[in-house]
Amino acid sequence: MILSDVAELAARLGPGQLVAIPPDYSGVAMAATRALLAAGTRGLRLLAVPTAGLQVDLLIGAGVVDEVEAAAITLGEAGQAPRFAQAVRARGIAMRDTTCPAVHAALQAAEKGIPFMPLRGLIGTDILAHRRDWKVVPNPFAIDEDPIVLLPAISPDVALFHAPMADREGNVWIGRRRELATMAHAARRSLVTVERIVEASLLATEASAAGVLPAMYVEAIAVAPRGAWPLGCQDLYDADGDELARYAAAARSEAGFAAWLASFLAHPARAP
Repeated sequence: MILSDVAELAARLGPGQLVAIPPDYSGVAMAATRALLAAGTRGLRLLAVPTAGLQVDLLIGAGVVDEVEAAAITLGEAGQAPRFAQAVRARGIAMRDTTCPAVHAALQAAEKGIPFMPLRGLIGTDILAHRRDWKVVPNPFAIDEDPIVLLPAISPDVALFHAPMADREGNVWIGRRRELATMAHAARRSLVTVERIVEASLLATEASAAGVLPAMYVEAIAVAPRGAWPLGCQDLYDADGDELARYAAAARSEAGFAAWLASFLAHPARAP
C-alpha cells in the first residue's frame, strides 16, 4: 500500500511495539523518525539490527523509547551517542545487551518460523550471564560434552527502514542491504519510506529482481525524498558528516539537544 505521506506511515507505530531498525549505513528512515516525533509517540521498544546510532539517540533523547536491544549504539566517527549514554547512566531506559551474530540469529529463527536458533560464540562471555532468556544446553548430537546457546526467536512488531525506490505493486529495492530483508521477513509487518516510486515492476527482470524485497513483506510505503538525511542512502547520497558532527556536539547537553531537535522538526532534509 502506497500512502499519501510519511505522517500516515508513522501513525502506524504505537506504544509497546518492538521496532526493528537498521544500522546508520543501511537505510535509516529519518523522515519517518521526524514524523514519529511530531506525532508525540511514546513507549517504543527498539531492536537495532544489529547496531544503531543517530536515530536511536534522537528518539531516546526525545523520550520516545522505553527499551533498546543492540550490539552497540554509536555515532561512528562523530563519537559517542550522548543521549543514549546519559539515559543508560540514569537508568532512563531498559538496555538489553546483545551481539551482532545473536541479533541476526534470533531474527533468522523468526524468519524460518522456528522457536530458537543455536549459537556457539557466546559461551565464555560476560554477556551470557545477563541474558536469562538465552539458554545453555548440551548439544544433543555430540558424543562428548559440548554446550551450546539457544536464542529465542525475535519477531518484531514492525521493521522500519528507508530504501531508494519501490514500484506501484509495493516491491521495494534494497540492493545489497540484505539485513533489511531479514528484518522484513522476521517482522509482523514492514513500514518503508522510499526516495521515489517507479512505474515498471522491479521484479520484471533478473537484474533488478535480485535486489528486491517483494511486496508480500511490506505493509505500507511512503515517499520521502532524501528520507535518510542526515544519514546516507546507498549510492544516492552520502551521510552529512557536518550535520552529524553538529548533532554530536549539541546533544551533549539537554539544551543543545532540544535546540537541534527543534531545528530537525522544523526543516525538511537539506539538499546536498
